[in-house]
Order: sequence, then structure tokens, then C-alpha cells
Amino acid sequence: MLSLSGETFIDRPADVVFDFVADERNNYDPRVRDAQLITAGPIGVGTQFRSAGASLGRSVEMIIEITNYERPRRLGSTTHLSSMQIHSDLAFEPDGSGTRMRWSSTLEPRGLLKLLTPLLAAAGRRQVSIVWANLKRTLEAPSMR
Repeated sequence: MLSLSGETFIDRPADVVFDFVADERNNYDPRVRDAQLITAGPIGVGTQFRSAGASLGRSVEMIIEITNYERPRRLGSTTHLSSMQIHSDLAFEPDGSGTRMRWSSTLEPRGLLKLLTPLLAAAGRRQVSIVWANLKRTLEAPSMR
């Protein structure tokens, strides 16, 4: 098992950041090519998305399920991949004109990937910093205001 955590400041209100992040179809992860809502109804606990992305040069399919939905303060999810499960928790706190977003994720690799946990840790830290920096750029862009 591997844990990653951090925080970022986004110069947008907490409800805007929360709503954008809660809808996986709003792609801000450069590795993700496609995300589709696969459950009916409004987004909330139990909502699932099917997503396709790239990892280590191969296509990877995943199911993301929302496990906690406390708008606009907390969002939890579990991402199911063939090689691992990822449990994520996000906290959104108003901070002046924007939002302080804190995140923590636990990765549970399976099979041979378990043996690569030290490498996975370094790659995971790099990747999450790219993802959250891209989210910040996306939401702070003039076209999003």
C-alpha cells in the first residue's frame, strides 16, 4: 500500500472547484483520453464513470466511483483498475477569494506491480503534481471565469 497527499490553492470558489472535480467528464488529467458517466441521475455517492487513459505507454481502462459527496466540502472516490485500486479523499476549504484543496490517496497495487511500489511512489508523486497543476491552470483560465 502507498499513500500520497498534498494541497494546492485554486483561485476559484469552493463550490466551483468541487463541482468541476466531481464530474470526471471535466478532463484535467493529461493521461485521460475519455470519461463517460455510466450511472443514471445526478452526481453523488454511487455515481460511476468509465475512463480510458494511458500509463507506461499502454491504454488503461478504469471505473471511478464516488464514495463520499459532501458538496462543497469533501469528495471521496475509488478508482478500480486491473492493476490496482486507488482510494482518494479531497477536502475543499474556502481561502480568501479561492479554495485550498487538500488531497490524499491510497494506492493498493496488485500482482507484479506490488514489487514496483518504490518506483510507483515516485511516479505517483510526479503524476499527481501534474494533474493538480493542470486543474489549477484549467479553472483559473480566463475562459473559465
